[in-house]
Amino acid sequence: MTVIDRFLKYIALDTSSDEASETIPSTTPQKLLGELLVWELKDAGCTDAFMDEFGYVYGTLPATKGYESVPALGLIAHMDTSPAVSGKNIKASIVTYKGTPLNLGAATLSAEAFPYLDNYRGQELIVTDGTTLLGADDKAGIAEIVAACAEMTAHPERPHRAVAVCFTPDEEIGRGADKFNFATFPAKVAYTVDGGEIGEIEYENFNAASAKIEIHGVNIHPGSAKNKMKNASLLAAEFITRLPAAETPAHTEGYEGFYHLCDMSGDESYAQLNYIIRDHDRAKFEDRKAFVANLTAYLNTVYGEDTFVATVKDSYYNMKEKLAGHMDLIDNAVKAMDAVGIEPKIVPIRGGTDGARLSYEGLPCPNLSTGGLNFHGIHEFIPVQSLQKMVQVLLELTKA
Repeated sequence: MTVIDRFLKYIALDTSSDEASETIPSTTPQKLLGELLVWELKDAGCTDAFMDEFGYVYGTLPATKGYESVPALGLIAHMDTSPAVSGKNIKASIVTYKGTPLNLGAATLSAEAFPYLDNYRGQELIVTDGTTLLGADDKAGIAEIVAACAEMTAHPERPHRAVAVCFTPDEEIGRGADKFNFATFPAKVAYTVDGGEIGEIEYENFNAASAKIEIHGVNIHPGSAKNKMKNASLLAAEFITRLPAAETPAHTEGYEGFYHLCDMSGDESYAQLNYIIRDHDRAKFEDRKAFVANLTAYLNTVYGEDTFVATVKDSYYNMKEKLAGHMDLIDNAVKAMDAVGIEPKIVPIRGGTDGARLSYEGLPCPNLSTGGLNFHGIHEFIPVQSLQKMVQVLLELTKA
C-alpha cells in the first residue's frame, strides 16, 4: 500500500475535534481511526501497537539486529482535524496542476489567490471538491509515518534505529498532549510530523492563550431605553474596535503576533467574544494579555463594574528555549532533507503543535513538514510528490 493509498483511506473518516466536548477524545470517530491505525501499525512492523483509554495510539518499530543500543527516535502526528471547516464526506481527487486555475467544484484553486501554487506546476495534487477541508493536517503526517515504518520492515537489510510512534487526539483544540503517556513512549527525543509546505523545519512557535470576553448588558424596552439600556452587543463591538486593527492574522506574518477573534455571539443582555492571542516573543505575549486585562478594566470604569469579564488562559509556549540544547535534531532534519533533494527551510510556526507542549514536559520535539498547504480550509491541498518525499525524509532520519 502506498503512502497515497494510506492518506486517502485515513481522510475518509471524519475526525473533527470538538472544543465544547468534555470527553477524551472529544469526538468518537477519532477512536475509530485509532483502531484502524493500530492494525496498520502492526502490519507495518509495530507489533506492540495499541490504543489506550484516551484514544492515543502507541507503537514501536524495533531496531534492526545489531542496532538495538542506538537511542530510539520518536515520530508523532495527530488524528483529529480542525473543527473550523467540515471534514465529513471528503471527496478527494488527484489532479495535475498545469498552471491554470483548478475548478474544484464549489471553489477554485488558483495562483492568483495562492501564488505558491505555481511552485507545483506539473505536479499531481490531492484536492477536495471545495466543500470540505482535505485533512492533510495531520493525516498526511500519519500516512507518512506508517508508510515509513512499512518501508523499514520491508527492507530489513537497511539498518535503522528503533522508532517510537504516537498518534494523538484533539491537537486542533489544544489538548493533544494532555494525556500523553511518557512512560509508554521509549524515545527521549522526537519530531512531530505536522507542518506545512515541503521542506519546512520548525522549532519556534507562538506563545498562545485564549481569551473569553463576556459582556453583561441591561435590556430595556426600546421605547423607554434612553439612559437605561446597556446593549451588550454594541459594547462587544466597542471592545473589538479598541484592539489594534492591524494586529490580526490577516495583517501579520513571520514573527508578528496578533489578536484573533474566533467567534462572537450575543444580544442586548449578554454577548461573548472568543479570541486567541499569539506572539513568538514571551515578553510581547505577556504585554498582549495585559492589554486585554487593562482594556477590560478601563471599559468597566466607563460602563460599570463587571460589565466586562475577561477570562484569559495560557495554552502553550514557544518551544525554542526548550530545544536550545538539542539543535542536533534540527541539523539532522536539514541533512535528511538535503539527502533526498528537498531544500530545507527553517521557519517559525505561526501556530502550535503537540511538540510545543511535549517539549515543555521533557520530550524535545521540533516539527517537520507534511507537504500540505492551505490547512483548515476548502482550498487545502497536498502534492503527491511531497507525500512521497516526506516518507524518504523519515527513512533518512531513522537510519542507524
